[in-house]
Amino acid sequence: MSETNRQIESTAEKTPGEIKGKDLDNLTPREIVSELDKYIVGQKKAKRAVAVALRNRIRRLKLSAEMRDDITPKNILMIGPTGVGKTEIARRLAKLTGSPFIKVEATKYTEIGYVGRDVDSMIRDLMAAGVQMVKQEMQESVTVEAQKRAEEALLDLLLPGTGRKHREKPQNTPVVRPMGTFSIPSNGNPGSSFMGTAIQIGIPAGVPPQEAQGEAVNYENAAPEEEETIDAEPVYNATREKFRTMLREGKLDDRTVEVSVSQNPQFPAFEMMGGNMEDIEASLSGIAGFFGGGKKKKVVTVKRAREILVNEELEKLIDRDRVSDEARQRVEETGIVFIDEIDKIAVRGDRGGGGPDVSREGVQRDILPIVEGATVNTKWGPVNTDHVLFIAAGAFNLAKPSDLIPELQGRFPLRVELDSLGKEDFLRILTEPKNALTKQYVELLATEGVEIEFNPEAVDRLAALAAEVNSRLENIGARRLHTIMEALLEELSFEAPDIKPAKVPVTVDYVNEKLSTLVKDQDLGRYIL
Repeated sequence: MSETNRQIESTAEKTPGEIKGKDLDNLTPREIVSELDKYIVGQKKAKRAVAVALRNRIRRLKLSAEMRDDITPKNILMIGPTGVGKTEIARRLAKLTGSPFIKVEATKYTEIGYVGRDVDSMIRDLMAAGVQMVKQEMQESVTVEAQKRAEEALLDLLLPGTGRKHREKPQNTPVVRPMGTFSIPSNGNPGSSFMGTAIQIGIPAGVPPQEAQGEAVNYENAAPEEEETIDAEPVYNATREKFRTMLREGKLDDRTVEVSVSQNPQFPAFEMMGGNMEDIEASLSGIAGFFGGGKKKKVVTVKRAREILVNEELEKLIDRDRVSDEARQRVEETGIVFIDEIDKIAVRGDRGGGGPDVSREGVQRDILPIVEGATVNTKWGPVNTDHVLFIAAGAFNLAKPSDLIPELQGRFPLRVELDSLGKEDFLRILTEPKNALTKQYVELLATEGVEIEFNPEAVDRLAALAAEVNSRLENIGARRLHTIMEALLEELSFEAPDIKPAKVPVTVDYVNEKLSTLVKDQDLGRYIL
């Protein structure tokens, strides 16, 4: 087995979501919640629900094939206001487990027969995400080999004629050249003739006369050819190695070389009523080779040529069929689809129907078979959705979950209500997560040579202001912290390149000075905050 194949298999056996040195099989619900706590504050019920759902998928894979097919995932419906962590929980869960994940908006889909995207496209997008994930993993495992091959190809471009294939002696094969056509009159029929083509057969120099006449030649007794007085092989190798050293040191990056770049013809985008654009695109891509898609010569720098050659070698080293098979299996067994804004396609019970409600119910009916389990055709092959986990979310401030059609309600048996965020939650969001907002702004301004330091009292004041604005204006959850932080540091971010190096402490007085006017003026705060 080659080193490249061993690298691919070792990567396929590893789980991208390895945590604390444990395999995904040994990841307990408690550990899943602990990992989610690093990025999401509160929402214990939602975290526990997704942790149990993930653990059940792991348990299912350990069962026999007969029992495994009968166990379907328990889809989850998250109910809560905007900005409380619904999307983040699903996104972090997928990243934690290395599962194919796609987030879609329910309002982007239309009923079959209307202009727009059909619901089958969400599975196609999920499959595309799975293919990209598997492809990237396999490419990472063969990056070293691809770089070596790209380096050799780059040296061939820089030193034409020094490659091995250029130094091989030509084969002593006959040369056949057409000399033209001629006609011979046919006997007995003066009006007809035979047409023929004259050819010339040349025997290359160095071929023994006996071999040219088809006779066997005894090469053991034949006189040896005169050896070249100067062996060019060491000279070629020395020059090539010298250029290899210069190439690795970056001394040749500014030189230009001519490379052949693969190009795929792009068809213009267009809308088609009642048609399936994904199927049309797959059909057009299959015949794209007849309209072009060959090689195009391009003059680029050595640095850019290296990137192009590495990408081409990576494409050659991975098996496309294996990528498709692995991605399809991963999508069908561990894929996660997050359907946001599902409350926007619910039909309120006090409405009599008609108008946009007809299309909303149609979208629900179209989503239903996908969630129940169906086979969707993609350009990588058919994908079965029987065991894909669907997580739907919505604020449900105007509609209720019961406004969804009963069949769709039954396909989301787990319902989790997420809590609204208050001052204490905002305080934790600003300080506890690994990607806390205060840490992000500290690192951003540090790139400009400006060091900012948040005092605990100032952070507490920011949390209190965010909670106050949410209570008086529209409650947008943790997203309010983004508007508060931008308003707080807008002037400092603008002047940072001019005042570096500097150290700016963020105190309570600094917060009150920058934000007190905006918070007090409700009319102004309505537009800015």
